[in-house]
Amino acid sequence: MAVIESINQVPIPYEPARGTALSADWAATGALAELLKGIGGCSPYLNDVLRQEQAWICEAVHADAPLEGILPSDLGADPGQILRQSKRRMAGFLAMVELSGAYPLNRTTQALTDFADAAVQAAFTSALAPYQASGKLPEDTGFFVVAMGKMGAGELNYSSDIDLIVMFDDRKMDHLESSHLRQILVRATRTATKLLNDVTQHGYVFRTDLRLRPDPSVTPICVSMSSALEYYESLGRTWERAAFIKARICAGDQEAGAAFLEQMVPFVWRRHLDFAAIEEAHALRLKIRTKTGARGQITVPGHDVKLGRGGIREIEFFTQTRQLISGGRDPGLRSSQTLAALDQLVAKEWVTSAINNQLQRSYTVLRHTEHAIQMIRDAQTQSVPQSEEGLARVAGLCGQTSEAFLNDISAHLNAVHSITETFFAPAQRTVPEVALEGHHDITQHWPSYAAMRSERATVLFDTLRPEILARLQNAPDPKEALIQFDNFLQGLPAGIQVFSLFAANPKLVDLLTDIAVSAPALAQYLGRNSGVLDAVLSGEFFAAWPDQEALQLQLSTTLARAFDYETGLDLARIWTKEWHFRIGVHVLQEIITPKAASEQYAQLAQAVLVVVFAFVHREFARKYGDIAPSDSTILAMGSLGAGQLNSDSDLDLILIFDADPNALSDGHKTLACRQYFSRLTQALITALTAPTAYGRLYEVDMRLRPSGRSGPVATSITGFETYQRNEAWTWEHLALTRGRAITGSVEFRKKVEDLRQRILDKKSDWAKVMSGVSDMRVRLAESKPQQGLWDIKRGPGGLQDIELLGQGIALVHHCREVATAAQLHSGQSAAHLKVGALDELARSHDWLSDLRLLHRLMCGTDTQDAAVGEGGRARLFRIAQIDQDLDFEHIVLTKRAHCVQIIDGILGQIEGQGYES
Repeated sequence: MAVIESINQVPIPYEPARGTALSADWAATGALAELLKGIGGCSPYLNDVLRQEQAWICEAVHADAPLEGILPSDLGADPGQILRQSKRRMAGFLAMVELSGAYPLNRTTQALTDFADAAVQAAFTSALAPYQASGKLPEDTGFFVVAMGKMGAGELNYSSDIDLIVMFDDRKMDHLESSHLRQILVRATRTATKLLNDVTQHGYVFRTDLRLRPDPSVTPICVSMSSALEYYESLGRTWERAAFIKARICAGDQEAGAAFLEQMVPFVWRRHLDFAAIEEAHALRLKIRTKTGARGQITVPGHDVKLGRGGIREIEFFTQTRQLISGGRDPGLRSSQTLAALDQLVAKEWVTSAINNQLQRSYTVLRHTEHAIQMIRDAQTQSVPQSEEGLARVAGLCGQTSEAFLNDISAHLNAVHSITETFFAPAQRTVPEVALEGHHDITQHWPSYAAMRSERATVLFDTLRPEILARLQNAPDPKEALIQFDNFLQGLPAGIQVFSLFAANPKLVDLLTDIAVSAPALAQYLGRNSGVLDAVLSGEFFAAWPDQEALQLQLSTTLARAFDYETGLDLARIWTKEWHFRIGVHVLQEIITPKAASEQYAQLAQAVLVVVFAFVHREFARKYGDIAPSDSTILAMGSLGAGQLNSDSDLDLILIFDADPNALSDGHKTLACRQYFSRLTQALITALTAPTAYGRLYEVDMRLRPSGRSGPVATSITGFETYQRNEAWTWEHLALTRGRAITGSVEFRKKVEDLRQRILDKKSDWAKVMSGVSDMRVRLAESKPQQGLWDIKRGPGGLQDIELLGQGIALVHHCREVATAAQLHSGQSAAHLKVGALDELARSHDWLSDLRLLHRLMCGTDTQDAAVGEGGRARLFRIAQIDQDLDFEHIVLTKRAHCVQIIDGILGQIEGQGYES
């Protein structure tokens, strides 16, 4: 549709006579005549442009595709004149379509940006041509131009500067070659910039600013990629990170430019939620206010609608800072355009719909106002005129009276200021610092902790301290709570990020103090892995638990973003710790039961093993290739095999492979078959257990493999079968009842499972199996005796005791289930085993398992009774549904004694006799 058919609003002329004269020159009628009267009667600059370029613009407003060919492909002998003429035409046409309402704001700003892209490309093509023609410069130079700011985002304003960084790819050059190329490109950049920037008798194209390049006071105007990357990696600041949200390649070698921006991703988008960015952005806002004098109450005349309080820049800062905070975790929050980014933030629940709607409306109104101010005389200004005439002209272009214009702009500026000021500088609540018992003895050490080593961290914490102490005062035992919070604080390697996180999100302070009161071990875990708090602020932290496939897909997607192997393993650690922390919080908050938590810990570990093993195997194959055909699987054993883990369980694993024992790998370094799978297994163990800055994934125990510690870490399926049939002890067959193949192809997993069942089916002699169970009980009692009431796993009537019996019953009765309760129930069909006794053992196992999971989550150990403080004890009793008025020790001892009675009775039977408890 032609523009002339889309006119739905017109300006109010300040000088009607001038506007009427312009309309008459155009011989315009109807809505077009009214539009020209309004524009010509308000803007001296546009009045001149619409006369000067009348023929072209008149044709454009009647055309369906008006901007096609506005910049010819051949600029001829005087490219500067052609560029300037095209810019005048663009300025006149876009003023008409914006002021008439024919184009929305985003279409106007995108059209300006598209023209700027074409102009920059044309200017540099012209500037480089002589050097290429003379042979001094090859066609493929790796040169590119990065558009920054509003140009990068497709949001150029009517009289905008263009912010550019001119670069070249020197990654494959030596120093001399790079230096020679830089000299030529610097001269070409000067020429191109003059072509765009200089004011001649024909005007100018774009004021061009090259100062956003790294360290502009000392670097040349064309910088090498390697020096730029080195600068940003070591010295880059928050405002530069924000600037690169909008970065885009606008000219030159697109491939080289894309490679540069890809390498900038870790600098711009941090892995953790970056709440420290709020403080840095606020400091920059205050610096701008000082420079512009934007202080005190907002007064519209003279106010800078871009840089002033409540202005466009405030909305951009608000949006970009939110993006910097969370965009590292969520690539769906990385739009370069302000309004699109706000929509993304709403979708991810970082910003409310009400705030978004207000900021979107205000941004649009203020950008239109900015354009109107600049259209009056093509001046690079964003300040509302203070004179009555100036106000009337700008208001008229906006189709308003001066009074309505002032009221409208005032309302928007104040609304934006209210929203952004609350975000950047929230009002501090005054909370008096409480005096806890032993308060000074503990808090006097806080200034020496690593978390307080910077002045900024100390200032942040001082604002939080009264609130935290007040919450600790409300704990069942305030002094104990203070001690546990002190342990958390002492474990923090740094404080700025965490304290910024707390300052911006008070609900996290509640969560932290709750954890410190009830689960000191989890609080210490949090101190060592404070990055997991990021997950709490994601919209999915309290969502339903995903299934196994969804977990594996999420981790696979996370690892796919890794630049290299080590980064991938770090990402796996970060991801795993967040999910691990989530399970702990959910069970303490009574969102899930301890039994569900146990299952989730196991599913998490399985997801990590499946995905990380594939990741390790791919990296291993890069060096050593593959052995074809072959397959392998991890056989999960112990608690992992049973699908029931605690917060700090080891992983019991056996790696089984199937391949020609004489085969060699096909990589550039070859390995024999057994050596290949042994090294692959060692690589997996290292990936899981090696401590890095992000800790380790899991401890691994492979003692259940054939021949234990003396055997190879990887076992062929043939060797596994031979060992299990001919050499394995009864206790190894008992352990195998909880084996579960979790990696590898479906076919190979089934093959291993069928083999496991065939092996176990041959070991069903009741007397021999129960004798093995009895022998194992004695050995465990001697080698690993119970240590205190909370050692719920070991000792008579403990979890290990019940599980051994369950494994024995499963072995005798060919049970294919791996969970203890199911294994116990598999004996219900036997006449000599009483169903009620087995049910009671299963219930006792579940109850004791819940207790152990809660205790280890809270205390991190089975042996320190005193670690369960008053707050933790109350939480544990409530979750486990234990009456606090009863004698807990008596309950546990009685429960275990009865389990012993049942187990001893079953093991003491003669085959075929009944059993009475």
